[in-house]
Amino acid sequence: MSSEPPGFELPLRLLLGFRMIIDRLHAELARQGHPDLRPLHGFVFQAVGREGITGVELGRRLGVSKQAAGKTIEQLERLGYLERSADPADARRRTVRLTERGVDALRRSARILDRVRREWAETTGPERFREFEQDLQRLTPDDLFRLDAPGWLGN
Repeated sequence: MSSEPPGFELPLRLLLGFRMIIDRLHAELARQGHPDLRPLHGFVFQAVGREGITGVELGRRLGVSKQAAGKTIEQLERLGYLERSADPADARRRTVRLTERGVDALRRSARILDRVRREWAETTGPERFREFEQDLQRLTPDDLFRLDAPGWLGN
């Protein structure tokens, strides 16, 4: 007699899978010269993107206060991952951009996450894993970079 797992197990298993991937990512990033990065920093880097962003926009995208965004920007500036500069179009605005160190961390993250994905696919079997990913795509919104997660988790 097979019984279905209780409903509460699904979000916990999804969160546990996320945690396993992120913990592995950060352990490997630390070995590769980025020991100070934390999971929140990945959300910040994605929000900053290639074009840069203001502190106010960053706070809005992350779902945190302007002060919290500013504190995170300052921390990542000290660590050498972000830099602020005057916006050429509006001298009153300061734009936050990734430094070369920030870009390096993103490149390394992409390679590590690709490796983890391949390992998971090998564990379950490539076809089964591809089906799992397709199911997740059907069950979740198309907006992969819905970056309000840090604020959502903090509420």
